[in-house]
Amino acid sequence: MSNKNKEKILTGMRPTGKLHLGHYVGALENWLKLQDQYDCNFLIADYQAFGDYADNISKIRDSVIEVTLDWLSVGLNPEKSSFVIQSYIPEHAELSMLLSMITPLGMINRNPTLKAEMLSQKEVSLGFFNYPASQVADILLPKANLVPVGDDQLPHVELTREIARKFNNMYGKVFPIPKALVGRIPRLVGVDGKAKMSKSLGNCIYLSDSEDQVKIKVKKMYTDPTRIHADDPGHLEGNVVFMYLEAFTSDLNELKDLKEKYKKGQISDSVVKDILSKQLNNFLDPIRERRSYFTSHPNTVREALISGTNSARVEANQTMSEVKETMKITKYEDISQITRVIKDEK
Repeated sequence: MSNKNKEKILTGMRPTGKLHLGHYVGALENWLKLQDQYDCNFLIADYQAFGDYADNISKIRDSVIEVTLDWLSVGLNPEKSSFVIQSYIPEHAELSMLLSMITPLGMINRNPTLKAEMLSQKEVSLGFFNYPASQVADILLPKANLVPVGDDQLPHVELTREIARKFNNMYGKVFPIPKALVGRIPRLVGVDGKAKMSKSLGNCIYLSDSEDQVKIKVKKMYTDPTRIHADDPGHLEGNVVFMYLEAFTSDLNELKDLKEKYKKGQISDSVVKDILSKQLNNFLDPIRERRSYFTSHPNTVREALISGTNSARVEANQTMSEVKETMKITKYEDISQITRVIKDEK
């Protein structure tokens, strides 16, 4: 639900599967606070998911529902914010096309996030290559003032700022210049210690995982490879279990005490992992409970998607009308325009 008296936020996710703890600490935790302070549009970027799964549209369709369930389960409230399906609003594609005409190819080529993601692609499609420009349109269409992102997405926001300035200078001021807003924990490592939790790497703890699944995954976590015995002094640097404890422990004094015991060899890896498992499951229990409610009320899930998308569609139409008016690519039905050109021809 749009609130005109608040600054606008646009952020979102590609629907490529269920969401995990990395999504929570890198984005959702921040979104929960922001929905009370701002007019938030949470975008399900299914157009952009085609870049990953153009050959598996059913996965994208299912993932739109999975993402919505995860959003609702963590506490995002469609009464406060708008859940928006990208493909239901054709203005996203229309604005993307127009802005691509003023976006230098070099800006896309230099995008470090795109470069990194292209390495995982067997074949890079034109649509995948152009998704940073598509994100520019996603941000500017609702005239967002703030864009909550992970640190790896900062180049996309900077690109958006450059293109917004360029459009405003060329045609007239339409778009605000958005600012990035990075969450408390920019990135959470995978359970295997890899730099990023990723569905493709299979190193995730999902928001929808059961209690037993969490325990199994935590048991497989890396700790200190130099520690042979339980009473050996342990190292915290690079220790995945303690990275997760840092992210999810609310009692800082308890965490400090745990670290001291570990460094002195007064507590075993298995005990530390049991503590982490308990903390993660305590965190996930209310999320599981809410998810159970929403899976039993599919109409509520549908309404969250459709109402937010309909609201965003109205704003998108208004923005595109303003864009076309400013660019002077409207009113071809105006007879005076036609007669003026004909007169000039004579």
